[in-house]
Amino acid sequence: MGAYEIKSLEQYFKVYKKSVREPRKFWSKIAEDFVWYKKWDKVLEHRLEDAEVKWFVNGKLNITKNCIDRHLAKRGDKTAIIFEPNDPKEEAQHISYNELYVRVCKMANVLRDQGVKKGDRVCIYLPMIPELAVAVLACARIGAIHSVVFAGFSSTALSTRVRDCGSKVLITSDGGFRGNKTIDLKSIVDEALEDCPEMESVLVVKRTGAGIDMKKGRDIWLQPLLEEASGESIAEVMDAEDPLFILYTSGSTGRPKGMLHTTAGYMIYTAYTFKNVFQYEEKDVFWCTADIGWVTGHSYILYGPLANGATTVMFEGVPSYPDFGRFWEVVDKHKVTQFYTAPTAIRALAKESTDWVTRYDLSSLKVLGSVGEPINEEAWHWYNDHVGNKKCPVVDTWWQTETGGLMISPVAFATPTKPTYATLPLPGVQPVLMDEKRNEIENNQVVGSLCIKFPWPGMARTIWGDHRRYKETYFSAFPGKYFSGDGALRDEVGYYRITGRVDDVVIVSGHNLGTAPIEDAINEHPAVAESAIVGFPHEVKGNALCGYIMLKETGETRNRENLTREINQHISEHIGPIAKLDKIQFVNGLPKTRSGKIMRRILRKIASGDTSNLGDTSTLLNPEVVSEIIDSAV
Repeated sequence: MGAYEIKSLEQYFKVYKKSVREPRKFWSKIAEDFVWYKKWDKVLEHRLEDAEVKWFVNGKLNITKNCIDRHLAKRGDKTAIIFEPNDPKEEAQHISYNELYVRVCKMANVLRDQGVKKGDRVCIYLPMIPELAVAVLACARIGAIHSVVFAGFSSTALSTRVRDCGSKVLITSDGGFRGNKTIDLKSIVDEALEDCPEMESVLVVKRTGAGIDMKKGRDIWLQPLLEEASGESIAEVMDAEDPLFILYTSGSTGRPKGMLHTTAGYMIYTAYTFKNVFQYEEKDVFWCTADIGWVTGHSYILYGPLANGATTVMFEGVPSYPDFGRFWEVVDKHKVTQFYTAPTAIRALAKESTDWVTRYDLSSLKVLGSVGEPINEEAWHWYNDHVGNKKCPVVDTWWQTETGGLMISPVAFATPTKPTYATLPLPGVQPVLMDEKRNEIENNQVVGSLCIKFPWPGMARTIWGDHRRYKETYFSAFPGKYFSGDGALRDEVGYYRITGRVDDVVIVSGHNLGTAPIEDAINEHPAVAESAIVGFPHEVKGNALCGYIMLKETGETRNRENLTREINQHISEHIGPIAKLDKIQFVNGLPKTRSGKIMRRILRKIASGDTSNLGDTSTLLNPEVVSEIIDSAV
């Protein structure tokens, strides 16, 4: 991965210019670093207006040859994956590249024995255990398309995804550990598959040892099959544009969207962005705390790190179990050098005593990362001060399931960071801000729709089985450009700040107000734990703002009328009087997806008094909160 490495700001600008002026030459040079059965005939073919993109046309490769096999000669004994179990008393596993090779080959042979062929879909519903990583890589080795479903999703969400992708084989476990809970995954699978009669095989990993029902003729314990399987398996020859995986992302309306990522472009893009943004070096230990059920886990626990021959941590647990020092204990224990987590986790830990942080040695840390949503200023400073000890750059990364990899982000040690700003586009990424009339916004500090005007290798190619929906969702609002659905503004030096979803930009009295900066201001109030702002119709202003606010324990006993006044005063001082809230509702919880994102469309409906059809709430972590908010609404 030597091509176009970035070590300074000057180098970043030089590399970025090259990537924009000569994108084909740029990505071709990076692609040379990988193992190919056959080189490509053409670097890129595209018609963005039709949502048609192909990278490395007619190139042949296998992603697992690049993530495992090519490292064996030099790094065979190096740890590829550190598995840190939910219970700190259970021993961590260090899986070397040699061991990973054997385990992946065995799993690949088991799948082949189950009749899985190139192009077949395999659904994976597993907790964060090594078998999840092995199953994903085994699918890629034989050319099967993996579709990982987060093992916190309901049976309804699972069956929807199984049916949509037409999977006939599912890999699950008897259960999973999450904090002090044991989750009965197998019964969720059984319930889900009542609606999926075409399911042929369910391979079951033993994790918790709980007694479960095994359906005769369908369910098979995985371990005995692995023990009998050969540790050698030929990697399937894949075309550059052959599908690698389907990953579902919630649609704001309608059924989930199965984003389809293909092989070569995704591999090259995740490998390049991982290496540069996190400045990974040979002896580093990288830890992304995400679940592999999300794109963050696909790209920055598995494919990006392994393509670089890195050591990557897989964590089964939660940040609060057995106590609030768990993250920092793991960093200390494994001497983690790069740590990548979500603002939700940072805010939750920031509410606790810093004693949980200071009792551990975090001196191994070099880079901190944030992913999933824009990080608010208070959380950024807490992370920077207490975890990074003001010595580790915080890379606040913007990207999406659809983009495959990081898009706008600081490059550690090269890009000067700025709280709440994702900063500059990565090489090969050409962002533009568009106004409502489809004109490009040239001015600074003006919120626009964030679009990308040129293809990049990591982008999704389609929605599984529905290319028309893909084109309409991402390429019709601004023809010839990918529309991210997010709003952003650019400052005077070209740094981008993500202001939230475009439908989270509320026009109040003719002013475009991004909800993220207002939430930042509210969250800085000492009594506030978390907040969500939405717009609702107003007869004078067009729209007004409603705030759903969770208080810290210190705020629970305070006079709500005074708090309301203080919060609006806080907003006036930080944003301006125009951003003050017309309605404030103090709540015990906010409706969140299982990846920690607040489902604002539900809050918008409640704020506007329309609770008749709240849409799909099956992916919520805490659906009971919705009725609580409705019942307590004034």
